[in-house]
Amino acid sequence: MFRFAVSRLGSIVPTLLVVTLIVFAMLRLLPGDPAQQMLGDAATPQALGALRASYGLTDPLPMQYVHWLGHALRGDLGRSLINQESVTVLIWSRFKLSLSIVLAAVLLATAIAVPAGIVAARFRKQWPDVAIVAASALLLSIPSFWLGILLLMLFGLRLGWVPVVGYVPVSEHPLQSLSYLALPVLALTMIQVGALTRMMRASAMDVLQLEYISHARATGLSEARVMLRHCLPNAFAPTWTLIGLSLGHLLGGIAVIETVFTLPGLGRLLVDSIFARDYPVVQGCLLFTAVFYVLVNLVVDLCYFLFDPRVAA
Repeated sequence: MFRFAVSRLGSIVPTLLVVTLIVFAMLRLLPGDPAQQMLGDAATPQALGALRASYGLTDPLPMQYVHWLGHALRGDLGRSLINQESVTVLIWSRFKLSLSIVLAAVLLATAIAVPAGIVAARFRKQWPDVAIVAASALLLSIPSFWLGILLLMLFGLRLGWVPVVGYVPVSEHPLQSLSYLALPVLALTMIQVGALTRMMRASAMDVLQLEYISHARATGLSEARVMLRHCLPNAFAPTWTLIGLSLGHLLGGIAVIETVFTLPGLGRLLVDSIFARDYPVVQGCLLFTAVFYVLVNLVVDLCYFLFDPRVAA
């Protein structure tokens, strides 16, 4: 287990270094001039040059990268070119909302998908299996933005159960805040249920073919006990990996959902900053999301021994 943990920790540093290079290069390839964006079309060449120099945009690219990386390692991601706010403070204030939505969606999707996958594997090629597989395929084929719009039209406009636009922080009014978050969480949950159910079903079907399952049945154990005690723990390991990947994937792709539901989360901040050519904020958001993704997968790998004892050997 110790060597396994060391090997995973050792792979983080080069991974994050490559991520910083990609993030920095991607931003420099975007068309547009942040100085022009800030000063407008009427700005003089002298004013544009002075603003670029004050933000280090005239320095050679390697120098800009080293300067940015050095500050990022100290937790300083710079200041927004638009409103001069600290990028770290901006990201943290928006991240809390995005994380609450993603965590709630992943937990709900797992609570639905794991039992559904076990039931589908238990009744393979029977009507419960066919129904669950069909529902999973349907959910996998629906784009997140389209599903969000459908939910808004049904529950917001037609039924009037939830607000259509806006957001109220949990600290101000918890119950009212839940009404704004219900549909985004529901949309992400439905999207993730399909993938997790299929993974759980496939893993459970593989485990059910093993000899120790036949031995457990031969000893007279009930089918429910065989599925819950012997099949579920061993079949859950691949699904656990997919849950970790889903958590990072949803946080990275939540911009679509937050745009549809007009939520002031991290994804919305990233989209607005891209349109404004706010380099420090875009770089900070991308780097933060990548670091979060890597750390989540590290935690998933380190917890893998709970489901597969061979990892701890």
